[in-house]
Amino acid sequence: MRPRASSEKPKLVAVDLDGTLLDALGNPHPADVKALRALSALGVIVTIITGRLYSGTRRAAEALGIRGPVGCVDGSHVVSTETHKTLYHRGFEKDHAELVRSSFESAGPATFLFANDTIVHDAHGDPYLDYVSTWSTDVIRAKSVADHPLWRHDAGVTAVVAVGTMPQIMGAAKNIEESLGSNAQVATFPTRPLRYREAGWGMLVRAAGGNKGSALEWIANHHGVEMEETVAIGDWVNDLPMLRAAGRSFAMGQAPDVVREAATDLLEETAGDGGGIARAIEIAFGERKG
Repeated sequence: MRPRASSEKPKLVAVDLDGTLLDALGNPHPADVKALRALSALGVIVTIITGRLYSGTRRAAEALGIRGPVGCVDGSHVVSTETHKTLYHRGFEKDHAELVRSSFESAGPATFLFANDTIVHDAHGDPYLDYVSTWSTDVIRAKSVADHPLWRHDAGVTAVVAVGTMPQIMGAAKNIEESLGSNAQVATFPTRPLRYREAGWGMLVRAAGGNKGSALEWIANHHGVEMEETVAIGDWVNDLPMLRAAGRSFAMGQAPDVVREAATDLLEETAGDGGGIARAIEIAFGERKG
């Protein structure tokens, strides 16, 4: 664990969704919802920072009664829950989007296009839809994802997820890294944690310049809160920037070692058990938890 920050009175709490607030069926744990709502009633700002698109985040935000910005797609998209309008977006535009599109088309993995708060896929993505569709309630099945007009959307491409064989994924990653360099964030990973062993490998590509840590900073600045006055709770490697940026941070019980090492505090509770967020609030706020 990293050293604990000195702030005793946090003013903002940011929570991850999948693996933290939500159970395996995508439902928020009642004890955690109750604790976050009680905290909000005391004047502490509550927000969500997730890998999901905004359309896949709204239900949880409504359950928590959040009124303000939330961070989506690992910090690439910040949206107001009051107006449902974009406050910040970092995506691939024009020529960069075309380079990403052509890289996936030539490599051939099952490809999921994230744009305009929508996920687009074709028949190749059908076997993996139950996983990807958790990120958004707006999913379109197209004849060909490579030919879909959302690649040319005015707001740009928010992200692309792909699942395939190792040669397909590594080939696409190499093409994108060679053509876009530091303009793209590329993550490749074995898909066993996603339960798709037959596919082998997955990949996430986003435009450089946004992550969960930068989203936390944006939201804190929006509310006039210093970073040392923030608390973050998460469970996975995409939460690392947020856990490192927050004044105090909590890793869920099932979090891998690299995530546990980035947090100031460790929780015993897992996503399956629920109650991890409630416990983090009790530790960070004591009698202020409501």
